[in-house]
Amino acid sequence: MNENVLNVDIEKQVAVFTLNRPQVMNCVNFELLYALQDAVESIRFDPDVRVVILTGAGEKAFCAGADLKERMTLTPAEVKKFIFTIRTLFSSIASLGKPVIAAVNGIALGGGTELMLVADIRIAALNATMGLTEARLAIIPGAGGTQRLPRLIGAGKAKELIFTGRRVDAKEALDIHLVNKICEPQLLMDEAKAMAAMICECGPIAVEQAKYAINAGLETDLNTGLSIESNAYWITIPTEDRLEGLAAFREKRKPVYRGK
Repeated sequence: MNENVLNVDIEKQVAVFTLNRPQVMNCVNFELLYALQDAVESIRFDPDVRVVILTGAGEKAFCAGADLKERMTLTPAEVKKFIFTIRTLFSSIASLGKPVIAAVNGIALGGGTELMLVADIRIAALNATMGLTEARLAIIPGAGGTQRLPRLIGAGKAKELIFTGRRVDAKEALDIHLVNKICEPQLLMDEAKAMAAMICECGPIAVEQAKYAINAGLETDLNTGLSIESNAYWITIPTEDRLEGLAAFREKRKPVYRGK
């Protein structure tokens, strides 16, 4: 396996995963899927990693979706295996107990948009282009796009984009709440790292439980969601971090959270 299909850099409690196939617009093949899978699992329970940033190598693409050249060589059974693998991987990223930020640095089509959708926060460069374009190839999104896009931007707009395969630019993506923020391309990683740094200032257990409460609560009714929130809150009460936060407030200093 070519170890360079994915670059992993961990610094200041932030893991940056960079899809590294710029010669093919960072499109996803089996090799990249397995590399990303290994990287995610390597930090899942690492207390020294509090935030993950996903981005693509080069200036043109975040991820242009599945590697269609590889796809043309696959049998129908292998295509099923690919779809199962990418769907399972993306769901595992979505359920990661750490915030995930997508730094969308260019083209993000098909599986690239689906990868962006599993992030908690999306920041796009002004040159970014996004879209679930699968219907134009007579298929449908297979890594969660039909489920995650309508939950994010509403069913009507999601149907429009999926049925037409239309692409949207960064400004439209911001208008329809597909992304949280847009910026000049040269500022993208600075913006993503600044967001990650702000998250790292907060209690990691609290952030993990807040993510869980939001994600789980969105899938149910309000009363059940409030119960989920209560249970998540109870987990924070006996932590050392909660006491540290109170002490820091009393002593007028910055808290030092240790995830305990």
